Amino acid sequence: MLFKAPARTFGAALTLSVALFLASCNGNGSKATSPDADNDTPTSGTIKVSIDNTFEPILKSHIDTFQKLYQYAHVQAAYKPEREAMRDLLDDKVRAIIVARGLKPDEQAVFDRQTIVPRVTHVATDGVAIILHPSNPDSLLTLAQLKAIFTGQVAEWKKVSGKASNLGKINPVFDQNNSSTTRYVQDSVTRGAALAKEVFASESNPKLIDYVATHPNAIGVIGVNWISDQDDAQVQSFLRKIQVAAIGKRKVAAPSKPDDYVKPYQAYLATQEYPLQRKLYVISREARTGLGTGFASFVAGNQGQLIFLKSGLMPAVGQVRLVQANKE
Repeated sequence: MLFKAPARTFGAALTLSVALFLASCNGNGSKATSPDADNDTPTSGTIKVSIDNTFEPILKSHIDTFQKLYQYAHVQAAYKPEREAMRDLLDDKVRAIIVARGLKPDEQAVFDRQTIVPRVTHVATDGVAIILHPSNPDSLLTLAQLKAIFTGQVAEWKKVSGKASNLGKINPVFDQNNSSTTRYVQDSVTRGAALAKEVFASESNPKLIDYVATHPNAIGVIGVNWISDQDDAQVQSFLRKIQVAAIGKRKVAAPSKPDDYVKPYQAYLATQEYPLQRKLYVISREARTGLGTGFASFVAGNQGQLIFLKSGLMPAVGQVRLVQANKE
């Protein structure tokens, strides 16, 4: 587990070990003799991909590792909001994208008209984290409270639980306009209800963290991979600035005690107790077995899945063993 749960918040600590059974692609490197454009194979050539910028840290690790393994493979990644990434794929500007949702019916219809069968591959399960200023005592939140906050029904911290009575008005902040976290909150938290007019975008995930760290009344929404890999120096710096809220368990109808709340640890993504989770997909429009297929196979394969595991997300395929250590 990459997060350590405080004893006062959780009744038990869970540890996670994963045995992965996905095969990695061509593990001995590229056989290509040159990186020219005509040599487009699963392990050589050049490909443009658009990636939801919520997943920038972890996908940079995938791309760096893939290119080190295959010296003639060149993955040119553009990190951008989810909607823009999907538009790139539909407009044939890129052969593959990595986003936190599958295709909508109207998007599938675009490929149907072009007689293209896109490959949609589930590669990991991600958590959406709620972050707060370290001084905010309201660190245990239910889905109902989050809905009220993000729709503006509750506009002051003192009306959430009464603990944060001195923090004043709630200041909700997202990473970017048209981002996947904004869409996720509207789909899965507010259930289609409009976001409060006070909601604004901070332009990037690092700026989002800095904003929450300097505004005690702020509440932010961020992809968990920005704060989950505690071996990463940047993540360590981020976590010193903010606190991660625990959310009422999905399987508890009315959370009322500390053990009913969980943070986005891998174990709780695996058991599906953490309620704010979503699936990550590689979607390819490649008609032949080229570099796009090779990179997707790598991300979905053994080495790619191990990168997800280390970074704090839940790999898509694997046998999971959870060990519960009771408090003494």
